[in-house]
Amino acid sequence: MINRLDITEKARELIHELEAKHGKLMFYQAGGCCEGTQPQCFEEGGYFPRTNDAMIGLAEGYEFWVDRDLFEYWKHAHFTLDVLDGFGPGGFSLETPLGKTFKVHYRLFTAEELNDLSPIKRNE
Repeated sequence: MINRLDITEKARELIHELEAKHGKLMFYQAGGCCEGTQPQCFEEGGYFPRTNDAMIGLAEGYEFWVDRDLFEYWKHAHFTLDVLDGFGPGGFSLETPLGKTFKVHYRLFTAEELNDLSPIKRNE
């Protein structure tokens, strides 16, 4: 099965730093509004996915949820979670006080990959 989500080494290191400070984590990528489409990191249970939002994979063992409408737009794309220095569009994510922001890089799946994608989990 082809993963829908991978993470960079920089993202992996930041996740471990946040985990040491905050405990269990979760990720949510909204479809717009005040936080744009930047992925947000919360303490586990700090955000409640909406009905039919999609959990596309795990980032170091933590669920990575995508807004249902955004997922429909990007369902043919692979997500790579990365980290940049600086502030993203808002300040709700746990990495913001560290002067970091999570970012996703996208690439379209190949025709072969589309036939062997890992399943998603929907919030009901």
